[in-house]
Amino acid sequence: MTILIDADACPVTRIAESIARRHGLPVILLCDTNHVLTSDYSTVRTIGAGADAVDIALINLCRAGDLVVTQDYGVAALALGKGARAIHQSGRQYTDENIDGLLMERHLAKKARRSRKHHLKGPARRTEEDDRRFAESLERMIREALDEEGKRI
Repeated sequence: MTILIDADACPVTRIAESIARRHGLPVILLCDTNHVLTSDYSTVRTIGAGADAVDIALINLCRAGDLVVTQDYGVAALALGKGARAIHQSGRQYTDENIDGLLMERHLAKKARRSRKHHLKGPARRTEEDDRRFAESLERMIREALDEEGKRI
């Protein structure tokens, strides 16, 4: 299992690295050329600055059993389709059961923005509670995945 992080402006990169390190799991951080990332643990891959370049590179690297950290519902849906697990930076796990609804919400929000009739608020300021929730969810997902791998061997 590899942890792949859509790292452009991702606020939980260091938390994910810390948890991955404890489990001895490799991490790949993907970012575009507008961001400069360094890590003493993860492999950093800088991808061209195209609109979806990082997303496409992440999905091309993704394999069944991997774990993807992304706030992009489309990337999460593609990762799930490849047999990977996916988690939002808020700690919400993407599943086959919730991804369709999330994609519909994204579509409706985009439609509302285009109409310019509605002003949608941005995300709330990140809190320590958000970080704790993400860490707990990621830890749980890793343990579940490792348990499943152990049962297959």
